[in-house]
Amino acid sequence: MKFIKWLLFSFITLLIILSLFIFIVFKIEESKTSYLKLSDNPSLKINTYTIKNVNIIPMNVDTVFVKMNIESVDGVIKRMSKELNGTEKNIIDAKGKYLTPGLIDMHIHLWDRFELGLYLANGVTTVRNLWGMPMHLRIKNEIENDELVSPLFITSSPKLTGAEFIGDDNLNLYSPDEAREKVIKYKEDGYDFIKSYYGLTRDIYDAIIDQSIKSNIFIIAHPSQKVPFAYHFNPQIVSIEHAEDIVQEALNFQLDSVKLDQVVKDFSKSNISFCPTLMAFYNIYRMIKDEDILSTKSALMMNPLIQSTDSRDQFDRWQNSKANDSNIPIHIKKQHDFHLRIVKQFNDAGINIICGTDAGIGITVPGQSIHEELAFYKEAGLNNYDVLKTATINASKVHKQLNNLGSIEKGKIANLILTSDNPLENLTVLKHPEWVMVKGRIINKKYLNEFVINANERSNLLITALRYLEYLVIERSL
Repeated sequence: MKFIKWLLFSFITLLIILSLFIFIVFKIEESKTSYLKLSDNPSLKINTYTIKNVNIIPMNVDTVFVKMNIESVDGVIKRMSKELNGTEKNIIDAKGKYLTPGLIDMHIHLWDRFELGLYLANGVTTVRNLWGMPMHLRIKNEIENDELVSPLFITSSPKLTGAEFIGDDNLNLYSPDEAREKVIKYKEDGYDFIKSYYGLTRDIYDAIIDQSIKSNIFIIAHPSQKVPFAYHFNPQIVSIEHAEDIVQEALNFQLDSVKLDQVVKDFSKSNISFCPTLMAFYNIYRMIKDEDILSTKSALMMNPLIQSTDSRDQFDRWQNSKANDSNIPIHIKKQHDFHLRIVKQFNDAGINIICGTDAGIGITVPGQSIHEELAFYKEAGLNNYDVLKTATINASKVHKQLNNLGSIEKGKIANLILTSDNPLENLTVLKHPEWVMVKGRIINKKYLNEFVINANERSNLLITALRYLEYLVIERSL
């Protein structure tokens, strides 16, 4: 009896110590990301400004409004005019610089709050997270309650995956009833949409779509190889991800331009958006070609847990593939070049292309990767206006939560970027904004530089692992 009491006492003591340790670890990271808290940054609470002498790139039309004034009140664009009326507050002289809608990255994987600052530093004022976990619901709540200086944030559910595609990152489904239960649960939990993933059979996919209709929640599709590619042209699916899956699923791994013509024709008949994520695939080529890539400055900007796991695993996988087949680099590069062709044909066909990077996994860096993604669209043959549309007005059409973003118009949310030159002439100026505005709050260069420095210096491998463990316990044990 004494032994049992001792054992129970020891267990409770260890549990208390472990809980205290976890609490302290979380508090330490909370203090390290306090620079993102509005309560700690009084100057960032101001969300009413008038910007005078500014050239406006509205993005709902292909033009530049020269030497304008724009007034935002409580984070919303109230007025654009040639003349000031004398009632404006907090007037800032833009000195002839250029104002563009904030960029929207429609495919990211967020691992910590530090990354929110990285997105802002690169002019990204809205992100769509496509691998939902419990921590994302907490972050979403903080952002919506104006507790954090952050991009606007929407998130999918965990990845609904077929039974055969085993991995701790996947939520495997084994029956239609289970699929329905998950859709109902994730809608109730507060996720913005459902993420369908690889390996879903028709009966399970049918159940996901049917329950999504009943639960009034839309689907983002990473195509499943268990159904025909055309199956995904369902009105409950609002976007299809990855150019590589056009090659691998729709074209059966063939770089077939004739079959691509038919895919483009079928896709254009739907009202579904397309998110290419070219950068993530191109990074495979970079990992094959550069044996030192994991030690580069950009790769070291990844979350520490991802650096030590996914970045390393992907690098080893592709280096081993190259060792077994010296032609792998050629094949990967050819497929990447074919992805550029896909983007051009989709754009020419009037399909709504939305910019997404797959940032946060592999070596695809949060924030800066959007500029590399946009550069690929330019290389594909899109003009600068069409390139910018993918990360602004096009993205705003996909979800009702984004309808008030993506263009500079009266009544839209004041998510804006000020640049020294015209991005319609030179896209690279978007890499170095003069300042970024989110919900009417101006974040100057000093803050933006600090966001990058703080993210670069983070050492939060343990706390990221604990958050991931939470996901595994909650989602994969239920």
